[in-house]
Amino acid sequence: MGTSKQSFGFLFLVSILLSENFFICRTLADGVTAEEARQLRDEVREMFYHAFDGYMEHAFPLDELRPLSCEGEDSLGGYALTLVDSLDTLALLGDRERFTTSVEWIGKNLQFDINKTVSVFETTIRVLGGLLSAHLIASDYATGMKIPSYDNQLLNLAEELARRLLPAFDTPTGIPFGSVNLLHGVDEHESKITSTAGGGTLTLEFGVLSRLTNDPIFEQVTKKAVLGIWARRSKLNLVGAHINVFTGEWTQKDAGIGTSIDSFYEYLLKAYLLFGDEEYLYIFQESYQAAMHYLFNDPWYVEVNMDSAAIVWPLFNSLQAFWPGLQVLAGDIDPAVRTHAAFFSVWKRYGFTPEGFNLATLTVQQGQKSYPLRPELIESTFLLYKATRDPRYLDAGRDMVASLQYGTRCPCGYCHISDVEFHKKEDHMESFFLAETVKYLWLLFDLAVGPDNLVENGPYKYIFSTEGHLLPATPQISLKREHCSYFGAYCKDSDSKQGSETSGVSADPQETNGSKFYGSWVHTGFPSDSFLESTSVPGLIKGLCPGLTHGQKYGITYLPLVDTAPEDVSPTQKEPSQPTVVQSHSVVVVSDQGAHLIQSKPNSDHKNAQEVSPGGPESDPPKI
Repeated sequence: MGTSKQSFGFLFLVSILLSENFFICRTLADGVTAEEARQLRDEVREMFYHAFDGYMEHAFPLDELRPLSCEGEDSLGGYALTLVDSLDTLALLGDRERFTTSVEWIGKNLQFDINKTVSVFETTIRVLGGLLSAHLIASDYATGMKIPSYDNQLLNLAEELARRLLPAFDTPTGIPFGSVNLLHGVDEHESKITSTAGGGTLTLEFGVLSRLTNDPIFEQVTKKAVLGIWARRSKLNLVGAHINVFTGEWTQKDAGIGTSIDSFYEYLLKAYLLFGDEEYLYIFQESYQAAMHYLFNDPWYVEVNMDSAAIVWPLFNSLQAFWPGLQVLAGDIDPAVRTHAAFFSVWKRYGFTPEGFNLATLTVQQGQKSYPLRPELIESTFLLYKATRDPRYLDAGRDMVASLQYGTRCPCGYCHISDVEFHKKEDHMESFFLAETVKYLWLLFDLAVGPDNLVENGPYKYIFSTEGHLLPATPQISLKREHCSYFGAYCKDSDSKQGSETSGVSADPQETNGSKFYGSWVHTGFPSDSFLESTSVPGLIKGLCPGLTHGQKYGITYLPLVDTAPEDVSPTQKEPSQPTVVQSHSVVVVSDQGAHLIQSKPNSDHKNAQEVSPGGPESDPPKI
């Protein structure tokens, strides 16, 4: 097996070197100036409104726009899909008027008691995720986009929708059916075969819903699905592409990082980052190590048999392009840079990434010649620029804008490309073009100009869902099970009437709030036990818990700023029990013994991405 893989790697390298028209190199940056970045940001903003206005004028309230014929079509469930998917992009752009109008319309008009059979995966990431993200923005003054008249309408809709999806999880393995009827549940003739991504990419949206509603069922079923898939991994720690949800048998054993599997990996890491559940981190570390060992043919990724690791497909498919961005979040920057360069060379060759590119023949794979406005390569470009500030990613973004403008722009929006070799247009525009593609492009150039947006300057760290929706690491979401450990927590009624000493929370910050540091994130007191074992806590009320102080919660104490320490005091003279003092902007942060602490330099925020691990040119990225 090892010899076969090495032979393939050598022959493939030779084919790359001998190809006259296909090469990978680090090009010199043409130099996108700050003014050009500002112009590109404004151009991307115009792209969004060209497509959004086209949808609202010609397709709304149908699901999606047909941008060539300027008509609409219902493609998912008939519930204004593109509008729901676009809500947080409107908020990100600061469009208070249209964000407010859209939220109010959806709150009054959207209904899910309809006789429609829908994809559990697509409905979750597009509709449920869109509703939750918009709710978290519209209900919070800290976002700057709070709607005064808003009264949790989107959250109520999200909960109703999720409950209508729950019957899909009623399987022997816990892995859900791929489709469910919103009115009648799972049809008796529904296929028992689902994809790994379809069953394992639901944890963020359902988990956030559980923490907002105090009903653990949503998080329980989606974690059970992930564990059901992982329990059936091969001895190599690889998972296949399709599985029988009743028997647990793999019906397609091709392991890869692209089609049918991609976001399974993505949500393992992101569920840990958002919820602090270390079981997700463990699974991610194991699966990531296996992927890098068996699937990585530097700089490309292949598909292999999950049991033997024998190469099945030497193929780059466009959904693999999310991977460098995921590696940025994991802190593994070097292979991300090389792989992104390889993937972008395909874009440069055709103006877009085809759905499939054959690495053996260096040609577009037959039957996979389309480009449906996918965002994955753009997402990775944004995250790599955010982590490294390398100007080459601005150059890549500029090329992507040019390709989209000159190749896909249509009278009422942006069109699919049915053949990347001839740039033939197709009359369809997926909702994710507004939810992800233009969002990541806008964020890229806004970051270059000097960011002024919710993600970079907002009150929270944000995780992007696989549909590009903004999910904030608020205390209610990320510290959900620390009842009474912060003001405003959902706490037991009996606890809320007592002082902090009798609230059931340890007064020892090291015991209750010991921190663990991974990448650029600090998780404080996250439980390591499975949420599957948790039950709903009755009698929870909000806002009355005295809780711990900020210093107790984070294991730090704030003292008045001291310019310098006395010169006659050396580090060796300090008593072991004394705290370590770190100077900050206006306070001195005193770390409790044994607690981990993130140190930040003054005016260095631009070097520390909110959602990525430190890993710029000046430091080696942490490895998994």
